[in-house]
Amino acid sequence: MIGDVLTSSILFEALRDKYPEAELHYLIYPRTRPVVENNPFIDKLILFEDSDKKPLNFISFLQKMKKEKYEVVIDVYSKIGTAFISWFSGAKLRISFNKWYTRFFYSDVFDRNIISKTKGGLAIEKRVQLLQPLHKNFPAEIKPKIYLTAAEISFATQILSGSGINAAKPLVMISVLGSSKNKTYPPEFLAVLLNKIIEETEAQLLFNYIPSQMDEARNIYELCNEKTQKHIHLDIFGKSLREFMALTSQCDALIGNEGGAVNMAKAMKIPTFAIFSPSVNKEHWNVYEDEITNVSVHLQDFVPEIFLNKSKKELHSLNAEFYTKFKPELISAKLHQFLQRIKP
Repeated sequence: MIGDVLTSSILFEALRDKYPEAELHYLIYPRTRPVVENNPFIDKLILFEDSDKKPLNFISFLQKMKKEKYEVVIDVYSKIGTAFISWFSGAKLRISFNKWYTRFFYSDVFDRNIISKTKGGLAIEKRVQLLQPLHKNFPAEIKPKIYLTAAEISFATQILSGSGINAAKPLVMISVLGSSKNKTYPPEFLAVLLNKIIEETEAQLLFNYIPSQMDEARNIYELCNEKTQKHIHLDIFGKSLREFMALTSQCDALIGNEGGAVNMAKAMKIPTFAIFSPSVNKEHWNVYEDEITNVSVHLQDFVPEIFLNKSKKELHSLNAEFYTKFKPELISAKLHQFLQRIKP
């Protein structure tokens, strides 16, 4: 997923600092490539295509990896497939997380169930600990970064100015849809929050969606009141991930569903207000939150008792029911505080 790939990219900056002459490769899915393009710490991107999952293709892929003659493999996924790749690479150091079904593929494994000790949060700290077999003094806090080109930024500014966006007024990107229905705040609730944003800030709103999601985005638009609709520029959206990032880099904030969009905004130092899905563990992904610039809300913040003794599987099955309890009025006070920083 985009958030995983972006967050894991911190390892390259850390490694480059300690080993400036090392050659560093990153194995990812093609769809996540945009978030690490132009990263100066990565020497080579190796793209794992869906077709590589087929048995014969996978064997060929394993042989391709072995020919690279890696000395170290760091597997932040620790699934059966990546475990095979790690082991078959022939690297002396094969580092990953301690899972009972893959641990014997690695030379060094680390516990995923740690307690956060820094502002970076668990997602950052779990990854940094994977560097311990190489060096004991890596920085505990490294922030993910996105590297846009001057041309991409210029393109975004031209799109905005040519579409009537007023640079003197706040511009807010709205993450209207999560990566799945299970991670999407109910549209009728989101519309209430969008009305509040306009009432308090008179901001200009952009929606983060792709063309195939136009109907869903328009549905949220139509749920908003007439005044809010006048502030929504539904026709301005990123037609690619890089375009979305370039547009977001020109915004004063990103507000909406927690996920890849929030992680990308943080990586570009754009203030964020994230709404977590009830089934997602907030502690795992509230990266670099400070209750000022990066803020998030989770239903568990307000009614912790309903989460007691619930397994991950149970939370997933209860997600839709729990979303109905996550009323806009629970979020309003915290959102109000966040909006103070983007008022004109």
